[in-house]
Amino acid sequence: MQWNGERVRTWTDDGEEMPLMGGDVTEGLVRIGETVRRPPGERAVMVRALLRHLESVGFEGAPRFLGVDSAGREVLTYIDGEVAGRPRPDWIADEDRMISVAHLVRAYDDAAASFGIPTDLPPPVEPPGLPELDDPPELIGHQDITPENVVFRDGRAFALIDFDLARPASRAREVVNLMLWWAPFGGDEDLDPAMRGLDRPRRCRLIADAYGLSQADRLRLMDLAIALNERAWHLMKYRAETLGGGWQRMWDEGVGEKINARQTWLGSAAGPIIAALTTSA
Repeated sequence: MQWNGERVRTWTDDGEEMPLMGGDVTEGLVRIGETVRRPPGERAVMVRALLRHLESVGFEGAPRFLGVDSAGREVLTYIDGEVAGRPRPDWIADEDRMISVAHLVRAYDDAAASFGIPTDLPPPVEPPGLPELDDPPELIGHQDITPENVVFRDGRAFALIDFDLARPASRAREVVNLMLWWAPFGGDEDLDPAMRGLDRPRRCRLIADAYGLSQADRLRLMDLAIALNERAWHLMKYRAETLGGGWQRMWDEGVGEKINARQTWLGSAAGPIIAALTTSA
């Protein structure tokens, strides 16, 4: 089968479809046997090539791309394990689990680095006038390391799933995304109850240490986080207006206000977090 010039296997097998929990945007995920079927994302060809690369270099922490079924859905291997849906499980704030996520993301980034950055990627869906970002990409980052997108086994992060937002990124940007969800960033009033009252500077330090973040990236991390959060407001608004669906639902539910509140929190938390990241142990 040809898909944008790409030849892929066509799956014609049928079976009982079991709906799967999707993220905030992706809909129509189902499990059939030991496979997952999902609609293609906006960078489907790149993601398929990336998953093939991860398989070729022996990285086990990602699904394998198997082909496309007769309904036009991508076919991926099903990864059995534990995922933190909503309401969040009691273990969501566990530091050992958080550290294991940082180890997994570092292993993924190391494996993805040899894939390179394709030069023919479709332009991102971005509003005109989006604030510039001085952060040269180093690899194709996952960039959506939410609790819903990490599969745990035996209390440790085993695999990343849902590569729809994978895109060129720096290692620092990957760690910002990690901290956003797992430190996490934001005031307690905007966080899941299980994530409130945590020592965020300490958790950021644990994440950075587990990932092996460079000193130079630690020094610029919070400036990058603030810049990315500013861009996030514009991106979410634009995607809600142009793509609708889950993006519009999140905007209607107040994600814009949460991003603005997070910006205020980031400004006040930047000093203590940078101190924790850069002080010798």
